[in-house]
Amino acid sequence: METPTQTPATGPAAGPRRPVRSPRHSSIVPIREIGARYREQVARHLIALDAHDRYLRFGYAANDRQIRQYVERIDFGRDQLFGIFNRRLELIAMAHLAYPVDMAAAGFAEFGVSVARHARGRGYGARLFERAAMHAVNDGVKTLYVHALSENTAMLRIARQAGAVVERAGSESEARLTLPEASFSSRVGELVADQMGQVDYWLKSEAGVMRQLLATAQEVREAVRDGRRRSGS
Repeated sequence: METPTQTPATGPAAGPRRPVRSPRHSSIVPIREIGARYREQVARHLIALDAHDRYLRFGYAANDRQIRQYVERIDFGRDQLFGIFNRRLELIAMAHLAYPVDMAAAGFAEFGVSVARHARGRGYGARLFERAAMHAVNDGVKTLYVHALSENTAMLRIARQAGAVVERAGSESEARLTLPEASFSSRVGELVADQMGQVDYWLKSEAGVMRQLLATAQEVREAVRDGRRRSGS
């Protein structure tokens, strides 16, 4: 899915703004807000997608140059990105909550997501959708919008499960999720989610440092043993 180049023809569907449905997965997934200093990691994550996944994510067979251009155009001061990192601090799933100027004026924000192939089946896409929706609610967004190829059934299923209305127009589909208004609960929920993401990243970072120290210590021990063997021969 790519950022649409035109404003949706119609606004949000009429009716009360209802709570966003939570995904079915019950496990806690720490999600971290990511800023401009992660731009290169975002590029590496997207470039690692195979041809079919790139086609589903961007709506066309994006090459490496086009992906890098897309990443360079991300306005981290306006848009919001969320990431899931593995224990080696590799970005394995990410969401882009975009605020195109023409859409934002109408109360829309657009959601896009990608998950590394080896990390699928864990509900990461749904979790990222929920996290982005939470941020959008607290940011005053009225409608969360998804523009995807109709064959991108995984993305459309996530939107439907969250309560979005999906309309298909041939090879492309649009999903619109009417968001509730911000509340004390939604704001506290986002603060907790932010802290959880920060702590998880810090713990993984510290664990990485410890692994490196242990590996260095092991190399030193092996070097000492080799030195002793050579001196005793």
